[in-house]
Amino acid sequence: MITFRTNMGDFSIELDFDKAPLTAANFLQYAVDDYYTGTIFHRVINGFMVQGGGMIADMSQKETRDCIENEADNGLTNDIGTLAMARTGEPHSASSQFFVNVADNGFLNHSGKNMQGWGYAVFGKIVDGMDVIEKIKGVSTGNQGGHGDVPDDTIEITETVISDEYAAK
Repeated sequence: MITFRTNMGDFSIELDFDKAPLTAANFLQYAVDDYYTGTIFHRVINGFMVQGGGMIADMSQKETRDCIENEADNGLTNDIGTLAMARTGEPHSASSQFFVNVADNGFLNHSGKNMQGWGYAVFGKIVDGMDVIEKIKGVSTGNQGGHGDVPDDTIEITETVISDEYAAK
């Protein structure tokens, strides 16, 4: 389990290494490297998702490792409380950014290996602290640094705690 401590509270994540092995391993490596500490939730859309894992408070992008292969065809679905990889329009462009679904977002699921159907790879779920995600999704947002849906008050990951079980992987 990975626990993110934020200035709005803590939430814990369980990764699905069976169905999304590359994505779970990629996310865990970022966590082990303490990459996420100091990043913010930079995109919050109530009724859709909360996104973080790549920007710092001044809205600049942290440097990432190479992109990973999209595993959205793994049978996992973008339901409330699941974690998925954020990406650009290119299906295999995910690196560090992730989002938590705060609604059932079936339209993000894999439907075919084409540009319209690749979907967004679900690789884990919130197992504790969904109330914190609920608080995050309700914050007021605006525009900042050329980005929309940015929380008016910074929501920062202040610490990353990795369980012994995950640390041994």
